[in-house]
Amino acid sequence: MEQQQTSTPQDYTPILYPDYLYRYDTVAENISGGFSAVTDAEIQYFHQNGYLVIQDAFSKKEIQDAIDGMVYLMDGKNPEFRGIQFEPKLVKYKDEMNPDERRDAIRKIHGYIEYEPRLKYMATHSEMLSVLEKIMDDKPQLYQNMALVKPPHHGTEKPWHQDCAYFNVKKETTVVGVWIALDAATPENGCMHIIPGSHNEGPMIHFKRRDWQICDTHVPVARDTMVLLPPGGCLFWHGLLHHGSPVNHSSQRRRALQLHYKPASAVDITTQERMDVYGSDGKDVEC
Repeated sequence: MEQQQTSTPQDYTPILYPDYLYRYDTVAENISGGFSAVTDAEIQYFHQNGYLVIQDAFSKKEIQDAIDGMVYLMDGKNPEFRGIQFEPKLVKYKDEMNPDERRDAIRKIHGYIEYEPRLKYMATHSEMLSVLEKIMDDKPQLYQNMALVKPPHHGTEKPWHQDCAYFNVKKETTVVGVWIALDAATPENGCMHIIPGSHNEGPMIHFKRRDWQICDTHVPVARDTMVLLPPGGCLFWHGLLHHGSPVNHSSQRRRALQLHYKPASAVDITTQERMDVYGSDGKDVEC
């Protein structure tokens, strides 16, 4: 699918946020050599810093197959699939759009595992699961699956947050997110930003503001680190790591698969127990 510039409706206004929330002067450490390059030293690095970046985790064919599967669902080719979420302020225009414009109005697709085998393959990739098992010291269990789109010019911010603030698991559970770049993730198109080591500082109270988020004034922005990825690059991050992503101001799409895994032995908690830790606004929030 070719990159195309999308015309933004005239009355579309992105939600603004303070410019200071994202810095662009520090890039995350990374390794290359695929999943087989992950040694005990990399696992230790993950536990110390809360993340691990592999620049070449997936092949070009695997990435193209994933893109094809994602577009297949976005274009409504599987009529049983209903997990499409549009950018809130663009949803009213979707029936007037051509196929490329409609794809670029979608914010995410979710719950696709049983609807698209090419995407299921990515979530059950044996080498990736092997790395997760080393990180967790347990068998990884898929907890959530989605594909994220940050469309050209109007892909919105995802404010700073911790993923475990959304999940009904005990706060000491090693939930791990996996972010697989289908397009290059760059400073201009809204790559992921992280705060290394913040997972070791415990849960943060979240508030419903621009989203379910950490208060802007509580983000240690001086430690902000960008995760730049080529297509096929992969980020593993701890469920308590502070992370977020700014608006896409470029003419390039930023598509990615985002998966979350928990240890098979993890014990679930109630929504109220989670809210007691992360904040009372979080009853019906979605990651």
